[in-house]
Amino acid sequence: MQLVNRVVQILCDFLWSFPMLVLLMGTHLYFTIRLGFIQRKVPQGIRMSFSKENRDGEGFSPYAALATALAATIGTGNIVGISTAIAIGGPGALFWCWISGLFGMATCYAECFLSAKYRVRGPQGMLSGGPMYVMEHVLHRKGMAVLFAFFAVVAALSVGSSVQAHALTAAVTEHIDVSPHLVGILAAMLAGSVLVGGAKKTAKVCTYLVPVMSLIYLGGCFYVIVKNVSYLPQTFLAILGSAFSSRSFIGGVAGTAVMTGIRVGMAKGLFTNEAGMGSMPMTAAAADAASPVKQGVVSMTGIFWDTIVMCAITGIAILSDMIRNPAPYRYASADEYCFVAFMGLPFAGDKMLSVCLVLFAFATIIGWSFYGECAARYLWGERGTRVFEVVYMVFVYLGSVLSLQLVWNLSDLANACMAIPNLICLWMLRKVITAQTRGSDKIK
Repeated sequence: MQLVNRVVQILCDFLWSFPMLVLLMGTHLYFTIRLGFIQRKVPQGIRMSFSKENRDGEGFSPYAALATALAATIGTGNIVGISTAIAIGGPGALFWCWISGLFGMATCYAECFLSAKYRVRGPQGMLSGGPMYVMEHVLHRKGMAVLFAFFAVVAALSVGSSVQAHALTAAVTEHIDVSPHLVGILAAMLAGSVLVGGAKKTAKVCTYLVPVMSLIYLGGCFYVIVKNVSYLPQTFLAILGSAFSSRSFIGGVAGTAVMTGIRVGMAKGLFTNEAGMGSMPMTAAAADAASPVKQGVVSMTGIFWDTIVMCAITGIAILSDMIRNPAPYRYASADEYCFVAFMGLPFAGDKMLSVCLVLFAFATIIGWSFYGECAARYLWGERGTRVFEVVYMVFVYLGSVLSLQLVWNLSDLANACMAIPNLICLWMLRKVITAQTRGSDKIK
């Protein structure tokens, strides 16, 4: 097992090296320029995303599709990931995380546009789609499509199920003396109760869970920010100064060189918002939007909420508190910075953050179950989807009780193996994306 883990680790280090980050950011920049800075349409996308109407009742409403995608992307990485980015890359890492999200919206638009344009209707009338359908039906690359779908299933069982279940169990057992086995069984049963209801039930749960968990968490962050409001000018100066200077921060607590901040910040941003991975297009294809252009604009607002808003507010809360009171951060581990900041809440801040972690982890579990089902349906049909649901619940339990080093590495490998064929698909169809976007009616 150690040998397998080592081999997977070597593959991950190779695939997620600097060239991969350059490929992703290069794709982001290309579509940003060629689509005339499509990010300017975020306000229209936000307005359209709150529409709960669909045309024939078979697909998701734009809001349900966005909520399902956000459930999968807004996870523990928004809390732990940003803490780690600041600890390793300094305050400047937060700036480069924003940059990756800002430009990543263009790539998200492009991949969601394609999946919405080339979606199909299943036997029961339900809309289905994703990069695998585009690869097979448009590019006629069946092998590429199968590869993408297979690794989407692997990613769902690892990062979407096991890793999140482990984080959920750790948050619960930190405050309650309960067996991880019991937590794992309950989490698996609760997730299963959502899965067996089908895609519509998954989307319905997400439409309620995402705003509730986000408001609870952001409420805590805003309290910290308001408490430290006099330190905000210093906070933004630290973010911008560290982004372009190798000067240390708070006596070296989070000091680092510029290139480390760029690498860590962009990597965390790219990993948390999943732009270019090919996952979010599956929800875009299930939405019964008026046009692929409009659905692409709605879908890219998910990157805005995840990276530009959630990650930004998390980082500002941590850094403003760190500037006001740096001492506790010198003795905290990289993944505990947010917990230190929440200790400043008037009551049970650490418990409140643990509740948020539980909700975020569970939301990611059910959000990624939709992606896994889409991939399983493409590979093995409806019967394969039922089998996948059972296996998914088993992996929720296993993630709660087993060591996750190999699972983490497998998830990183699966994400890379999803991103590579998806990015190839985007580049091969770049002219279709740009031509039809420019020729579309003005978004109202």
